[in-house]
Amino acid sequence: MPDRPATASLDNPRYYLQNFRSVLRWVAGHHADLLTPQEAVRLAQFEALPEGSQALLVRMVMRKGDQFRASKLSYTEIGPTTVALQPLVSQGWVDPQPTLSLAQLFALLTRAELVRSLQAPLAQAGLKRNATKQAMLQSLAEASPQPAPLAHWCPGIADTVVALRSGPLFQRLQLMFFGNLHQDWSEFVLAELGHQRYEKLSLLPQSRAFQHRSEVDSYLQMQACRDRLDAGEAPAAVWPDISRSQAPSPWLESRRARLLFSLGRMAERAGDSTLARQAYRLSTHREARLRRLRLEEQQGEAEQVFCLVSDALKAPANAAEQLGLVRIRQRLGRRLGKTLERLPRPAAIPEIELVLPRQDSVEMAVVAHLSRADAPVRYVENRLLNGLFALLCWPALYAPLPGAFFHPFHAAPADLDRDDFIARRQTLFDDCLATLGRDDYRECIYQRWEQKQGIACPFIHWPTLTRELLDLALGCIPAQDLQACFERLLADLRAHRSGLPDLIQFWPASSRYRLVEVKGPGDRLQDHQRRWLEFCLSRGIDVALCHVRWQASPTAECET
Repeated sequence: MPDRPATASLDNPRYYLQNFRSVLRWVAGHHADLLTPQEAVRLAQFEALPEGSQALLVRMVMRKGDQFRASKLSYTEIGPTTVALQPLVSQGWVDPQPTLSLAQLFALLTRAELVRSLQAPLAQAGLKRNATKQAMLQSLAEASPQPAPLAHWCPGIADTVVALRSGPLFQRLQLMFFGNLHQDWSEFVLAELGHQRYEKLSLLPQSRAFQHRSEVDSYLQMQACRDRLDAGEAPAAVWPDISRSQAPSPWLESRRARLLFSLGRMAERAGDSTLARQAYRLSTHREARLRRLRLEEQQGEAEQVFCLVSDALKAPANAAEQLGLVRIRQRLGRRLGKTLERLPRPAAIPEIELVLPRQDSVEMAVVAHLSRADAPVRYVENRLLNGLFALLCWPALYAPLPGAFFHPFHAAPADLDRDDFIARRQTLFDDCLATLGRDDYRECIYQRWEQKQGIACPFIHWPTLTRELLDLALGCIPAQDLQACFERLLADLRAHRSGLPDLIQFWPASSRYRLVEVKGPGDRLQDHQRRWLEFCLSRGIDVALCHVRWQASPTAECET
């Protein structure tokens, strides 16, 4: 097993190369069975390159795009670019004379260079010399010019362009190491600078992101489809390239589900409801069934859709879907003349009406109005209860289960958004929540707050979770309320992490508190916010909904 990847000191001018080598060693030792013999040979050839050539190649890999002007590849720690480039060219790592499309040419050259180099075609197109770069590109593109080397486009330019040939290999290595493509080599630098700290994790052999090469291929193919959609390609054009069968692993299937759901949303917005329904039907995304049934409601046969919705209500995926299904069923029932059971009236949420001087933040305006020396108010939104939950349940969140962590730069478990995240750790979460039944649960949370300070965690915003706020919260929120809220979080972690009330007011002298949701002019309560307020009321937690109107003039008096 290779050594644990470590960040290079930024005192080393070629720190990025050392970090890159660390990844290569890790992948070669940890994922050797996922590499083809040709890829393994290529990595060995990289190690045999002169160090300056290695450094230049890594600089190119870390930059955006695949084509680079040689004049822009000047690095003091590398030395002469031509010397470093020579082995890269001779061994096929870079193309010394790539063909460039018109769009690639415009991306590489400045406007002034383009005006000088393309005088004739620009004049033929009738463009003025002060035309924008985008206008020039659009005009010249109408002639559909063929890709050509830089020397053909710009015979007089004193520069060359080289293109990276090994981009797909290094993208594959990045993916195998990080398990995703949104993290990159900068993670090493951020960690070294101290801008980002990560939990020290146990990296087990069975915990790697991919177990089979086909899984890497599947991820890359889905990412290519995602990139095409993001680039504006029509959903119908991307649709044939998305697999109709489930992905080879649960977490890859969750990615496929999100891709199908995104394509369905784009198709729906484009007015292609048939494609949208097909995509939603194949997707296991938590919102896909509800969106498909809404489309069926709009275009399907009412009686048939009513039956489909009634069947779905027997096993709703979550509270949000259940509410949406109930609403569809009620609408269809009225249309079909059916007698349906009356929906229970929602609990009456206590309300506060305020007229306040206008401020940039309506929440902070309410904080200033409600705060008292003996009853401070803090703007916490989702950050307080989520933070307390993470501190109490840290051992469960960061348990080294297979497939959870596979490199040192995880802010969250890789399976956090999977449906089986809680089930895989149920016993661990039960043990953490059992701490609330002991007298020392506060000490446990305080100790973890000190030990984990600043470590990246998706549930904690450290600037908000100060010692002062922690003292107020643990002094005023009883253990049974924390347990009730944490159990609700665990019932649907993705959905219930948001929607918590904006403010919390403390009365330290009497060890009590109140949660306050704030709505400014024109704002209304969202479903997930209402569900949190109704849950709190059902558990005897003091909550209020605060409606704010702005004063018409500075002399208007506040109403409470």
